[in-house]
Amino acid sequence: MAGETTLTLVGNLTTDPELHYTPNGVAWTSFTVASTTRVLDRQSGQWKDGDVMFLRCSAWRDLADHITDSLAKGTRVLVTGRLKQRSFETKEGEKRTVFELDVDEIGPSLRYATATVTRITRGTASPGAAPTGPRSVPTPPDDDPWSVPADATAGSTPTRPPF
Repeated sequence: MAGETTLTLVGNLTTDPELHYTPNGVAWTSFTVASTTRVLDRQSGQWKDGDVMFLRCSAWRDLADHITDSLAKGTRVLVTGRLKQRSFETKEGEKRTVFELDVDEIGPSLRYATATVTRITRGTASPGAAPTGPRSVPTPPDDDPWSVPADATAGSTPTRPPF
């Protein structure tokens, strides 16, 4: 959206994301990502950890469900979202301002790990349900020009591109 500050963050989850629900039954989760800069100490020639930035993130609906099913404390993630500023007053009367990220996209970093992606169809994820194994992968429609039947590609080269 115009005028919004978008941010991409790389860091580690500080806790396991937990799924919560609003009184209306909308799923949400919040978690913190710790991002640490690496600084080269020229005197020793060694890389050292710099300052750590902790950023609170929140996600809603299906994305919240997918995050809690897929990610855990310590997972290195890439998060993209909209940076929000919120001001409030403490019980002691002190004014505070915090920055939070409304998550649009999130995924595991593959720099130091591997991941297996399981695509789900809309409506197959039930809020709060524990995963019971691979979810169904949608079958492409017969007129999908990008799909090629598995038996058609065995030992052969397609005769024409799908576009």
